[in-house]
Amino acid sequence: MITGHDILGAAVNVFLVLLLAPLFQGVLRKVTAIVQSRQGPPLFQPYFDLLKLLGKEDVESGESPGFQRFAAYLSLATALSLVCLVPLGHAAPLGGTGDAILLIYLLTLSGMATLLAGLAAGSTYSLLGISREMMMIITLEPLFAVAVIVGAVHAGSLRLDVILNGSVYATDGFSWSGAILLLVMLLSFQAFAQRLPFDIAEAETELMEGPLSEYSGPKLALFKYAQMVRLVVYGALFAGLFLPWGSNLEFPAGALLFWAKMSALVLLVTVVAATHARYRIDQAIRYFAGLLAVAFVALILASLGH
Repeated sequence: MITGHDILGAAVNVFLVLLLAPLFQGVLRKVTAIVQSRQGPPLFQPYFDLLKLLGKEDVESGESPGFQRFAAYLSLATALSLVCLVPLGHAAPLGGTGDAILLIYLLTLSGMATLLAGLAAGSTYSLLGISREMMMIITLEPLFAVAVIVGAVHAGSLRLDVILNGSVYATDGFSWSGAILLLVMLLSFQAFAQRLPFDIAEAETELMEGPLSEYSGPKLALFKYAQMVRLVVYGALFAGLFLPWGSNLEFPAGALLFWAKMSALVLLVTVVAATHARYRIDQAIRYFAGLLAVAFVALILASLGH
């Protein structure tokens, strides 16, 4: 049963992520510029960009303006729903009411919103972008699904508050399936963050933002904001599954440790993005297909108690 305390906690989570998500994007841009010997934009530039887009006229273009608006709202709403289900340095406010199936469903729905956006726009660039996005979803999203399922197998429960507590390592603190999945997720986290070398669906220099090529103004701001929020969500999921240490600390120590973990993940993503060229879609699919095969090996080991 959801209480008033749970609703308040969910509101606090949403507020914190909406406040801090653009800052991580600013850090990512700034560090990228430093690595590439450039000055780069100001740290708070993402906030200015969002405000500028939200203040622009909402120009309707494409074949289905209604679906375009719906896709924009759905993208951010799904990301913010996930924020209420994951721990951010403290217990997830709605973690006890959600389960692994709901989490996987929402993660997939978040990607589907981008596909719907590109389909509603109907331009050549957006259609090519969603074809790439669809192939990425088919090969990429199952990786996190396998990680969550392995956590559920080790925990003996589908409850998120149990799974997102280092459950992939099993009760004795180590498991071969958890160690394998940690490596798999480290090698694929760049793609979940939608950064080079795996920003193939957007590929600004090739497809002019891909699925979002026909979007501007407030709708584009919602999509950009959702992308920033998803970076925090995937970071929180990664920390909950593989880096749970210190999650039981009292406030504010637990929260500070969590955001330190997030900062480390963002720096890792930034360094990789700044030093690697974009993969072709066929290269990315082969890469993730190999990781998915390894992830299924981990799932088999988890089912055998390893």
